[in-house]
Amino acid sequence: MKLKMAKNSLFAVLLRSPWWLSLAIGLGIGGAGASFAPEAYKVVGALSGFPFLVIAAMAAWRQRGQPSQAQIDHTLQALQAMNWAQFAPVLEAAFKRDGFAVQRTEGGACDFELQLGGKRMLVAARRWKAANTGTEPLRALQAARLKADVADALFITLGELGAPAAKLAASERIAVWQAPELAQKLRGLLPPKYAS
Repeated sequence: MKLKMAKNSLFAVLLRSPWWLSLAIGLGIGGAGASFAPEAYKVVGALSGFPFLVIAAMAAWRQRGQPSQAQIDHTLQALQAMNWAQFAPVLEAAFKRDGFAVQRTEGGACDFELQLGGKRMLVAARRWKAANTGTEPLRALQAARLKADVADALFITLGELGAPAAKLAASERIAVWQAPELAQKLRGLLPPKYAS
């Protein structure tokens, strides 16, 4: 039997929150427990915040190297100001930095074909500034993926995926990069005009 944490449990929410929040809660509970417990139980009271300290350590480990909200916001603003001729080379440089061989494709449902270690991936990125994305571009990417017999697909957007589009991406195993993923992947690659 595989145990799985409930998505909206307190600990699951804290794992997704900044690590220092769990640390503050753990220290607060431990401090209150030590202060208000009878003398014989002060150590037990102090240890009552320990689970939150463990969650803080786990969250800090998971969040290492992740961009801050300010970096995400800056990347979002920079990418919204770019046109395709500016954005495509930055994206291509990010893929190459990650070790991919990159080939641009024109006029189809995808914009790049990536290859790494014998695995191929199709990437659709030209609609990155669309405010809302429906199922049409994802269906087109999936069709191109099936036609080319490629295992992986990636869709890039700064906007929101509608519920049907998100469901389609999940069911077809299409990876989606939005502002947080782009802020991490494009770190140090934005042209000087857009760099923070």
